[in-house]
Amino acid sequence: MQIKTPYSTIFISTETIVFFNKIIEDLKPSKIFVLVDENSKKYCLPILDNIKLLEESEIIEIESGEKNKSIHTIEKVWDILCTKGADRNSLLINLGGGIIGDMGGFIASTFKRGFPFINVPTTLLSQVDASIGGKTGFNFHNLKNEIGLFSHPKYVIINSLFLKTLDKENIYSGWAEMIKHALIFSKGDWENLQQHNLLNTDYKALNQLIARSIQIKNHFVEQDPTEKGVRKALNFGHTFGHAFESLFMNTPNEILHGMAVAHGIICELYLSEKRCHFDKTQMKKVIDYIINNYGKLSIKNTDFEKIAELLTHDKKNENSIINITLLNDFGKVAINQSCSFKEIIDVLNWYEKL
Repeated sequence: MQIKTPYSTIFISTETIVFFNKIIEDLKPSKIFVLVDENSKKYCLPILDNIKLLEESEIIEIESGEKNKSIHTIEKVWDILCTKGADRNSLLINLGGGIIGDMGGFIASTFKRGFPFINVPTTLLSQVDASIGGKTGFNFHNLKNEIGLFSHPKYVIINSLFLKTLDKENIYSGWAEMIKHALIFSKGDWENLQQHNLLNTDYKALNQLIARSIQIKNHFVEQDPTEKGVRKALNFGHTFGHAFESLFMNTPNEILHGMAVAHGIICELYLSEKRCHFDKTQMKKVIDYIINNYGKLSIKNTDFEKIAELLTHDKKNENSIINITLLNDFGKVAINQSCSFKEIIDVLNWYEKL
């Protein structure tokens, strides 16, 4: 399957080698660099071994984990690119999850004022979210993706076979973004997702759901590439989600991005029911589904003020007002909804008692 956008061409197939040859012949890069972490090097790089045009590429390995999504890691990669003679006709292949894609895109877009990059996402989360849409960047002062820019890959290659090595937690992390896409687009998409058994995955069926999720994201990205308006629909679940993620960052209880988003969706659905009259019965069904699959976060009332403070750093905020994306109904999004400190504490008190 092929999805064309104004910025990128997305290939969804198990025929990775065919598409790689086509891309490299099209771009004719002077040098090829492949960015990996220890996991994608071990489990995913061997899948590319039969691609003759990649035989002389330079492999750049960084350490996995949010704590390494930093300017220090980026500087190390810039140093390698400089030493190995990268130029503006080079190509960077980002082979890995969302951290690799976010940082690799930023690195390629800033080195020598930019050279082409392609994303080969190897986690469900990166396949349906991070690898498309053009957001790149890194964490700063323990704040998620605080520094970055919009820059789109030339191509994205999505192969569901990469997911076979993922554990349950990482699969569910990506699934949370797919839940979000369904909720902001249509009730039919939400109902369709619930039919899929993640514990006994049919990869062919999952490929179709991945493609659908990408189409939903592109629907919003193409209308609003730099997130000035309707694209903010994609932030549903992320205002509280990013605060939860930052709260636990660099602690023994660190959580995956999708896990944080799942619980952010719960909180923002509660606000949607209170503020936008989202149907209470439907809200309960969605929340029950998420709790049954994701459990609950260990948040205490002593964390509430810290969470509220983290919410003030959200990138959607304007003029010191916390902006949040809510739902009037399935597929009916209300962006730029201001959220008071009192409402935040009310949501957290309600969540703690679930």
